[in-house]
Amino acid sequence: MRYVVIGGGIVGLATAHRLTLEHPDADVTVLEKEQTWGAHQTGHNSGVIHAGVYYKPGSLKATLCKAGSASMVEFCREHGIPHQVTGKLIVATEASELPRLRSLYDRALANGLPARLVDADEARSFEPEVACVQGIHVASTGIADFGAVCVTLATLLEKAGATLRLGARVTGISTLHGETVVHTTVGDVFADVLVNCAGLHADRVAKLAGIKPPARIIPFRGEYFELHPSRRHLVNGLIYPVPDPQFPFLGVHLTRMIDGSVHAGPNAVLATAREGYSWSRIRPGDIADTVSYPGMWQLARKHLRYGLTEVRRSLSKKRFAESLARLVPAVTAADLVPASAGVRAQAITPAGTLVDDFLIVAEGRQVHVLNAPSPAATSSLEIARHIVDRLPPPR
Repeated sequence: MRYVVIGGGIVGLATAHRLTLEHPDADVTVLEKEQTWGAHQTGHNSGVIHAGVYYKPGSLKATLCKAGSASMVEFCREHGIPHQVTGKLIVATEASELPRLRSLYDRALANGLPARLVDADEARSFEPEVACVQGIHVASTGIADFGAVCVTLATLLEKAGATLRLGARVTGISTLHGETVVHTTVGDVFADVLVNCAGLHADRVAKLAGIKPPARIIPFRGEYFELHPSRRHLVNGLIYPVPDPQFPFLGVHLTRMIDGSVHAGPNAVLATAREGYSWSRIRPGDIADTVSYPGMWQLARKHLRYGLTEVRRSLSKKRFAESLARLVPAVTAADLVPASAGVRAQAITPAGTLVDDFLIVAEGRQVHVLNAPSPAATSSLEIARHIVDRLPPPR
């Protein structure tokens, strides 16, 4: 049995690894267009092991994130990958946010998480510089080096006899005598089962395979700063605002990373390329894909004010700092140092709805992961299990 996984981010590598565990005699190939593993979403995320607070109870995100937060910690522990279970604070900074905080707390309990409400004094016992009227402490949140997770998964795949091809960009997918043929820049690969984990390009790969995706990937750039080393003492762990439930973005927050740095962000703006990590990175074809999509215009009409706020903050370090100062008043613009950005592959329906759950489409002997933004890194080992458990049986 020949399995071909397109995409060498954490979800693709985890899926291939799960295949080698469940089907040790199978032929498993991973195709990645870049020269390194986890080059895009995985390599540019915040490094947070999410607990699963935000997601609708019973959804894939809720169930796979909760399970993934445990299995990822166990995987890191087993393989000596840097990680910490730090817990985090989600804080309401004014009374008007308290109903949303309470609703989020109820959701955390419905998802079976170790969360509890804390008053301002107890919140400051965790984060002495935080400003809030009330908060939620979530004990199972952590941080990890997801890049190291990818390297470890690739090493395990090599030991299991899988074929790993870097620099293998998929150019087409066809059928020959009942077999799936994946055409790449380094030659053709034959597959009995195809799994598409192409992230930012997952909808395009699906189209190459003859699938009509129910949503399109729209790239949103997440822009980060980090605190100057002399100001890292302002944050002990992870401090988040109460999110707006209308959006998948959690708002700018403060995260102590596994290397001791403190990241601030992300701001979320529409990217001018699917791999657009800066305003100067412009791909006319990607822009055309975005602006020609009816769902994008529907989304813009619904949330124009929110989008303009994000753009203004993107263009002003002072505004960015003001957003952070709502959480930690001692933070100023002078404390912020630019950090690398990330790009979120967000699926949007033709009606302009943000797809708020993982979207995995199976058709015949193909599986396409068409929406797997955060918390996909946290959930990756469980997404892999979910996919492999539902693959068609060997012929």
